[in-house]
Amino acid sequence: MMKSLPPMSIELILEIISRLPGDAVARFRCVSKQWASTLATPYFKELFMNKSSSKPRLLFAIADDGNPKGRGEWCFFSSPQLEDPYEKSSSSALVSAAEFHVKKFSPKDINIHHYSNIMHFSCVYNSGLIYFHGCRYQGKPVICNPNTGRYAVLPKRYTYRKAYSFFGFDPIGKQYKVLYMAYATGPGDHALLTFGAPADMRWRKIECSTIHEIQSDGVCINGVVYYLGNTKDPWDDDAHDDYVIVCFDLRSEKFSFIHVERFCRLINFMGKLALIYWEDDFDIYEAVNYEFNIDKYLDDHLVADVNKELHVWVLEDVAKQDLSKHNYTWSTDNIFFRRHVSIAGVTASGEIVFAMRKYTSGQPFYVFYFSPERNTLQRVEVQGFGEGFKNPCSVRTFVNHVEDLHVNDLELLK
Repeated sequence: MMKSLPPMSIELILEIISRLPGDAVARFRCVSKQWASTLATPYFKELFMNKSSSKPRLLFAIADDGNPKGRGEWCFFSSPQLEDPYEKSSSSALVSAAEFHVKKFSPKDINIHHYSNIMHFSCVYNSGLIYFHGCRYQGKPVICNPNTGRYAVLPKRYTYRKAYSFFGFDPIGKQYKVLYMAYATGPGDHALLTFGAPADMRWRKIECSTIHEIQSDGVCINGVVYYLGNTKDPWDDDAHDDYVIVCFDLRSEKFSFIHVERFCRLINFMGKLALIYWEDDFDIYEAVNYEFNIDKYLDDHLVADVNKELHVWVLEDVAKQDLSKHNYTWSTDNIFFRRHVSIAGVTASGEIVFAMRKYTSGQPFYVFYFSPERNTLQRVEVQGFGEGFKNPCSVRTFVNHVEDLHVNDLELLK
């Protein structure tokens, strides 16, 4: 006669459940009130977060560009983020499967039109949430959980001509904040909003001592939002560019500035701010001015065989403004074209991730991992977006996506 096995301890059961996706945990919570209570404890949420952090994912936000009726509809996918993708030679592609999360995210009466120009559109990922500001005329930013589709509409904010806003997380105060920067030569004030209870959410006026144009997307590192600015006199047509890194501390709510030599993009390089640019890079936002479609401009003006020398300057010490400068080149990949990719970010092990900016049904979609240590480029094909898109789609790719039950349980999201 077979002996019965001893019952599993609650610790072992929680250990097993913590390895499941968040939607599976949500189903377990429906079993009983006791399960719902147990799986909502700080202990289990921290356990789940530790497991999730050990296997970060790439997050893909996909917008339909071609169908006017579909504009403003987004889909969210994720795929495993490869921390050591060099098991094959750089001439062959690995394959990764995408997992579907949310289809046709389109809040009622809210327009989230995708534009590739930052003066008309913001799409920012931070600590499990995505921030959209997709229609400056409507003036209603949206914060969304890409794993569940739950969202919150923020108070209306008037914008004049250009709509620049940034989204960050203060890890000490455990608060998400939105920074709105008014057009440098127009009316309106800079403002800040703390994401919280609806009755307390309001835009607060803030002061910035230095007039500047915004020249890049923002990146938030350890509670500080960074973006590239240009302080040249906007009224002087002969003025030379004067680039600065604008630093906004979400906790103190104060600005500071770091002068830099040239136009660049900003990334989080393993917890440090880094400046990244190609040898022949130019200020794309200055070149296109008010054009909505930067993607088309790149397709029309950036040739396939442009310079592939990549410069990465890592800010080792913010106070001393100490930069370590590195230059990289790699052998040509017959799929990697600069005009087709964007910089998605940097993995925890130091690989710089590039991703294609467009997805077309029936055609492969690639992510590229560049290892500065090995000076190698590895191509990974992401499969699983499906054939449901009738038109070419814009894709925003984010690295180091980690599912967090604290975010899934936010009562501010509906």
